[in-house]
This record gives sequence, C-alpha cells and structure tokens, in this order.
Amino acid sequence: MTQPRACPPPVLRATALAALMAAAGLAGNLAQAQEAPSTLNRVEVTGSAIKRLESETALPVQVITRADIVKAGITTAAELVASLSAASNSLTDGVSIGTGGFKDQMGFNSANLRGLGTSSTLVLLNGRRMANFASPGDDSGVDLNTIPMAAIQRVEVLLDGASAIYGTDAIGGVVNFITRKDYQGVQLDAYAGASKEGGAGKRSASLAGGTGDIGRDGFNLFGVLDLQRTDALSTSQRQFISDLKIPERLPHLLSSAGFPANIRLSRDQRDYLQDQGFKINGKTISGRTINLSAPGCQPPHTLYLPEGIGGVDGCTYDFMRDIELYPKTDKASFLGRGVFQLDSSTQVFVETALTRSKSWYVGTSNRIDGEVDVARIPALAATGLADALPDDRSITVRTRLLDAGKRASELTSTGQRVVLGLTGSTAGWDYDLAYNRSTNKVADRDVAGYLLYDKTMAAFADGTINPFGLQSDKGLAFLRNNQINEEVRSAKGTMEVFDIKGTRALTQLAGGEMALAIGAEVRREKGSSAASALLLSDNIVGDSTPGDAQFTNSSRKVWAVYGELNAPVSKELEVQLALRHDHYDVVGSTTNPKIGLRYSPSKQLLVRASAGTGFRAPSLNDLYRPVKTGQTAVLPDPVCMKENDNDLSTCADFWETRTYANPKLKPETSKQFSFGLVIEPHPQWTVSLDYWNIAKKNVISTIGDDVILGNLSKYESLVHRLNENEGLAGCDYDPEDSTICFIELRKENRGRQRASGLDIGIDLKGLKSSVGEFGVRLAGTVVLKSQKQTGFGDDYISNLGKFVTDGVVQRWRHRLTLDWSQGAYSLALSNTYSSAYTDQNSAIDTNSGTIVAPNKVKAYSLWDLSGAWNATKDLTLRAGVKNLLNTTPPYSNQAYFFLSGYDPSYTDPRGRFAYLSAQYQFR
Repeated sequence: MTQPRACPPPVLRATALAALMAAAGLAGNLAQAQEAPSTLNRVEVTGSAIKRLESETALPVQVITRADIVKAGITTAAELVASLSAASNSLTDGVSIGTGGFKDQMGFNSANLRGLGTSSTLVLLNGRRMANFASPGDDSGVDLNTIPMAAIQRVEVLLDGASAIYGTDAIGGVVNFITRKDYQGVQLDAYAGASKEGGAGKRSASLAGGTGDIGRDGFNLFGVLDLQRTDALSTSQRQFISDLKIPERLPHLLSSAGFPANIRLSRDQRDYLQDQGFKINGKTISGRTINLSAPGCQPPHTLYLPEGIGGVDGCTYDFMRDIELYPKTDKASFLGRGVFQLDSSTQVFVETALTRSKSWYVGTSNRIDGEVDVARIPALAATGLADALPDDRSITVRTRLLDAGKRASELTSTGQRVVLGLTGSTAGWDYDLAYNRSTNKVADRDVAGYLLYDKTMAAFADGTINPFGLQSDKGLAFLRNNQINEEVRSAKGTMEVFDIKGTRALTQLAGGEMALAIGAEVRREKGSSAASALLLSDNIVGDSTPGDAQFTNSSRKVWAVYGELNAPVSKELEVQLALRHDHYDVVGSTTNPKIGLRYSPSKQLLVRASAGTGFRAPSLNDLYRPVKTGQTAVLPDPVCMKENDNDLSTCADFWETRTYANPKLKPETSKQFSFGLVIEPHPQWTVSLDYWNIAKKNVISTIGDDVILGNLSKYESLVHRLNENEGLAGCDYDPEDSTICFIELRKENRGRQRASGLDIGIDLKGLKSSVGEFGVRLAGTVVLKSQKQTGFGDDYISNLGKFVTDGVVQRWRHRLTLDWSQGAYSLALSNTYSSAYTDQNSAIDTNSGTIVAPNKVKAYSLWDLSGAWNATKDLTLRAGVKNLLNTTPPYSNQAYFFLSGYDPSYTDPRGRFAYLSAQYQFR
C-alpha cells in the first residue's frame, strides 16, 4: 500500500472526526485534486477540517490510491484492511465460519488498527460515519462488507488516533474510504479469478457512469454498480489441511461425535460390560466411550485415534475434513451521487449507498446425542445388559448426521446510507452541513443441515435413523423432509446524524494564513435484534437457543462541538490545535484536546508531532445486552486438579460461561502522542519514521476465561460451583460436588492498556533506466509494546508476539511493492509479511491428560505479482497471481477459533490464485 509521500498530513489530523465534514462539500475539490494533481486546489485530508494544499499536511496518513488497489488485485474492503501493516487481529470470514460454535456476530468483517480492538477503530465513508454492524456482540464497528468498493477512489488511513474532528472514539485510528466524485463518462470493469487447487473462484463486474460538469452545466450525476460472486472453499480442496496433520498433532481438539456413532456408556453400563469381558479391537473396554466399528471407523472423516477425544475404544471425528474454509458470497452494491450548483457560491449534494452481502457459512454435518434402547443394538443386546440393568437400558449414541448434509447458514448484511448536504460560502466563511441516515440490517437463516430436535430424537428412538450404518429409504426421507429453512436471527442498527462545519481565514501570519474551523453534530444511534420463536424453543439440532441474549432494543443521543485552529507561525513551523466536547446520554460528557506540530527547516526534512486525549463510550451492547451463554475452550479447573492428583483427563473440560452487560460502565479514556521524521534526500526518494504511543485506561472488557482459571486466588469469585449455595439458575446445590457450574464474564472497566511502535515508510519512484522506470514502496509497522491489565493494579499481560486468549499482535508486519513500467506495460511485485510468534500452547488432551506440545508459529510471507497492458487509451488489460509461491498458512495449535490447525484471523487458505481483469472507458 502506498505510504503518503512524507507530505505532512494535518497535524491535527489525529483529530479523527474531521472526516465527517470532509464528505460533504469537499466532494468536487477532492476529486479534482485526485485526478489532476497539478492543480493547486485546497482540499481536506483525513484528520483535519481545514482545507490546505495536499503538500501542506502534517501527520501520518497512509494513502492507498485506486491504482494501488487495482494493482494489488484487491476487490473488497476486508482484503484492503488485511494488507495494512498497522492492522492486527481484525475480524474476518475465516473467524466467522465456525457454525459449529456460537453464532455471535457471524459474518462481521472489521478493521482493527494497532490491535486495540474493532471498537477503537473508526471507519468512514467520504469522511462521515456509517451504521455499525447490527448483530449484538462484543465488537462494535462498521461491517466492511457494506463498503461499495468499486466506487472507491482512494483510502486514507489516519495512523494517529483520537480525532477531535471525527470523534475521540477513534483511539486506534481512522480508515476513510473516499469515493469518486464529479466523474464523467462510462467505465466498465470485469474481473475473474481462480485458485490453483480449486474453490474460492471469484467473478466481478462493475459499471460506472457520470454526466455533467459543475462549472459548465451546473450539475454532476454519478453512479457505480458493482456485482461480485465468490465460490466456497472446502477443506477437501486443500492439500495443506492434510499436511498440517491435525489428527496426529491435535487429536483432542477434534470431536467425539462421528459416523458410525460412538456410544457413551453410563458408569454402570461400562462396569457391567467390563465384567462380561466385552471387547473392542480385541481388548476389554476400558472407557465409557466405545465404537462398535473400531478400529475401522470410517476414514477420512471418522478415524481411529487412541489419543483422540474418542479414546482407545472409540472413534474420533475430524471435522476439519467436513467444513468449508471460505464462504460462498454474493455481493451487490450501488453508490450514487448528485451535485447541483444553486448559485455561484452554493452547492447541494445528495449521496446514496446501497449494499447487500450474502454469505453462506457452511460448517460440519450436524451432531446429536440420541437415545436408543439397548435392544436395538444387537452387539450389546447379546450381553444381557437390558436384563441386568432394566432401569438403565437406554444407550446414548453420539453421532454425526452425515446424510442430512452439512449445516449451512445464509447471512445477509444490507446497508443503506443517504447523505443530503449543502456547501457554500457566505460572509467570509466556507460552510458544509449535511443530514446522514445510515442503517445496517442482518438476517441469519438456517438453510440446510438443521433439523427439529424433538422429531429427530423420536426418529432415533423408533429406529427410523440408523446411527451405525446405511440409512433406510425411510431414514433418508426423514433427514430430507425435516430440514429447517427459516430465518432464526435478525438485527437492525440505525444512525442518524446532522453535522455542520464552517472554516475561514483569520489573519496573515509569517508562514501563511491562520485558519479556523468550527463544527457541531447531533447523532442518534438505535439498535434492535430478535430471535425466531423456533430458535427460542430450543428445538433446532445444532443451533441452541440464545435466550434473551438475542433480544436488544436500545438507543441513545450524542452531540458534539469542536474547533480547530491552524497557525503557520513561520515558513518552517506550523501549529495546529483542536478541541472537542462530546455528550452521550447516560454516559456523560467529555472534552478532549489535540495539538500538532509540523516543523520543516528545509525541503529535505520534516519533523512532525502530536499529542491528544481520547474517549470511547461503552456500546449499547456493553451497557444493556441480556446475559449471553457460551463456553470456554478445553481448560483445566485448578480446584479439581488439587482434588484429583492433577489428572487433566478428569479436570479439563469445556466450561459454561455467562457474559453480563453492565449499565454502570464508565467510558474508556486515552492519552496518545506521536513523533516522526520525514526525510526527502532526493525528489524521488522519501523516508518516513513515526513513533506512536497509546495508553488507555478504564478499558471495557471481560477477563479471559483462561486468565480467570489461571489465577483463582484473585478471580475465584467469578467461578461459580455446585457446592456454593448461591441460588443461581441452573446451578443445583450439591455440597459434595465442586464442579464448575459456570464462569462469570462481566463487562467491567478493567485497568489499562498500552501500545506503542514505529511506522516505517519508504517511497522511491521515477527511477528511470534504459529498460524502464522503477519504483519501490514499503509500509511497515514494528510494535514495541502491546499489553493489557485484567484489573486495576494487576500485572500487564502482553499479547505481543504471543497468542493470548483470543489473538496475537505480531511484532512486525509490512507491505512491500516493487514497480516497473515501460510504455504501455507495467509490472508490480508485492510482499505481505507477518512475523513469527509464540503459539497459544494451551490445548489439553482430556483422555491422556497431556497438554499440547509447545509450538512457535512461523512467519507468514505472501508474494503477489500483477502486470498490465494499456492496449489502447480506453482499454486496459491486467493479469495477476496472488500468493505466487503457493504459501500455506503456518501450523498453529490455537484452540480459540473453531477452525483447527492454523489461525484464520490473518492467513489466506486459498493458496495460489490467478486472475484476469479488463477495464474499458467510454470518454
């Protein structure tokens, strides 16, 4: 991605709210500056409300142009964010795909700058806010699927957080997607790509058209329609899944529900069968899990793994052979914009964006624990078990409903956004005002592989379903005719904003005009979500009821005023000051300053610095969401370990969690500063180095369940046990049983978070030679510190170069691009790199009682190559290969994400991917 030429982004740009204003009246000027850089029009740059020449800006803004986006083969906003060196631990489709787990915020793709959390990164469209992803959950932010990518002219990433212009909640930074404006003509684009091993193919087409010249005709109308379709990617299509050797390395992270079914015996049933000498694989059974087909089982999905979760007498199901790694998607978006000149100094504009993203998340075939009478299992009936234990003749079978097909959920995220505004000049002021209404709707539909629980249990009991072999015609008909196709979850989020801003010159200083900007905004946020009656009845196999946790209905109002002053004290020194006051219903008010300095003693050197404070109010979900039930990864209970001679096979398990909102939460606050140098030893060579430091306090979070169980001396009050007579629902009191009932995860203000690092940019361009012109660009980030307290006064826990609870922040990430061009031809070779780190190393084998072998996750480096041919002045053809070396995701033993064997939060399972694209313009 292109690192902005050391050109100084506005010092105050750390003011992240200025983008709100930039969207409205700046439209025409931004486009002209973009498409005709030789003009001297003053424009807004992300981070400041004051127009200035692009070469006058002062703080670090990383700019990715449309040419960069096309050259990199990027077709979605999520792909672009994944390439940013400053982004870490963002939400991706790979993270969402685990339909075997809990569906909280499935389908959400987010940006996460500095690894401070999705909720601390502000995503804007033309400098104005968008509605957040509607589904309730721990993360609050814009769904990148609702960005109309074909309409984007450039992306500006403000790497200095807490903006006094856009909003002081932008603690990690701002990603501002800026659309084309004042376009004239028609442009057709087509794209098609396929992966080397099949799956994840992609096709897209877009049509852009515009008419009218503001200066000549007094209007401009512009629109872009974009259609995209991506194919699913199954594990069966990727050799690297086999090469990871997941069954051998992580047998205990697999499943005990396979096909043919495992039988889960009661203790009395096991003891009786042992006394009868009942054998599996030629040996008398030793455990409570047995499989009558062992050791044959049914490869490749159901395996005999004595060290696996199925144990020595059973079979283990490798769900990584029965899942998709990449969803099928169908996306459509439209962005339209009209600008009309009312008089010589006034313009009115309207902008509308409509997006729809459908994703089909396909997980494993459904599993169920069915009850079967022992008489229906000949091998067990022959032992006399039914007569010996007449009150215990029901056998539990853990099986996978392969013949019902894989579970599939259709997730539809739609966005609607309308901005109506007025820009102009009066009495020496340039003004910009607009009304912005943005909505996001999410619908989650169970479409395949889900069945009614009561009917399925009855079908087991009467023999309609055979859990041990081929289904009868009657069984197949049942599995085919009783599937659910119904919307089970829905959510809607709405944001309405009115903002106004004015700028003017005040007086002439030694370095130029002192300029002032003042502005205000009023915002209303609303969110609601619900579950279907069927889902609430808890009668869907494989999709448990969320209870009240899915029902939310809340709103709040926010108003803010701000000001910015730009003072060029001398030709060398510029000072920028900003101040913002926000008021949130219930939460209260805050005032946050920002100061920026730009010092340029020569054309070859620029020194820039900023300091400011930030404020992030708790989200509506943080404050009001009903209790959400979930579960941990397999973790040991220290109390049980003490009582059972440290036997992990007895004391490690999935423990229930209950996450509580907290209406008494305080806002997060932050202090941040940055200091940087931009050196231009030659007009063709720019180097930038920026140090950044962010400190948050009153961090809103829950404590990681692994952290709680690892420090019971401090957090025992959060672990609720059956021998504690607390009167809690679902925790039947038993003074003799210390088993965990549930672990309490409560939203609290918990201590501080600190992050710091260096952003490095190198830009060499226009290096001419006899064989063409060359260029080199590097945008890299080295993180020096990333740590968080779990409570006030606690020691800091670092996730820098180490996977902790739910993710990792790599020490070094970069994007390097080498360019070549000659005449009508051009080439680009790019490298995206993430450094190695220490793995989670916490997975436990509950059969053998051993912990997974420690692992170091290897560095991840992808090379991309693309080439273009300008066949005519109107036609451009491009071909490219992403992941040129077919590099596979490195092995990881992380146990947080549903997918096993690698970390899906930053890796790409597609492998080598080749594409062709064409662009034709009618001028």
